[in-house]
Amino acid sequence: MSMTDLFSGLSISASGLRAQRIRQNTIASNIANAETTRTEKGGPYRRQFVVMSAGSDEKETALLNQQAGLKGLQTNQNHLPIPPFNFPRDERFFGSGVNVDEIREDSREPKMVYNPSHPDADAKGYVAMPNVNIVEEMTDMIAATRAYEANVTAFDATKTMLTQALQL
Repeated sequence: MSMTDLFSGLSISASGLRAQRIRQNTIASNIANAETTRTEKGGPYRRQFVVMSAGSDEKETALLNQQAGLKGLQTNQNHLPIPPFNFPRDERFFGSGVNVDEIREDSREPKMVYNPSHPDADAKGYVAMPNVNIVEEMTDMIAATRAYEANVTAFDATKTMLTQALQL
């Protein structure tokens, strides 16, 4: 069993935790701006959403090979040098994880609400309100929270297995 096999599960879970945290922050921003009718760009706040994709193992491979390049370096005289690892570029040895590619603005039109007394009302008395649907945001928040919790559970299970393996 190689070193990459041991830690790839932690890496996958960590990438999922990072992605869901960004997703939760984006949803929180949408909820906080659900009534914002004026932004720096002009017009109402536009709902944002996170675009994710399967991660690439090339970054992990490069990082691990870079770390393995430290072979022979000892930080303490009692420590053994890092052995020379040759990490293959094979998906069997690396988990992909997840990447956050970008945060996009929702293209749906703003909701037009009749409120002639509002300072941002147009000549007909309509106000362009953000295209944020609180029910949709809360549903997304619950899904992101559940995904975050699942990644925590997977991370803890992997950590427990590694700890038990070291005790053998």
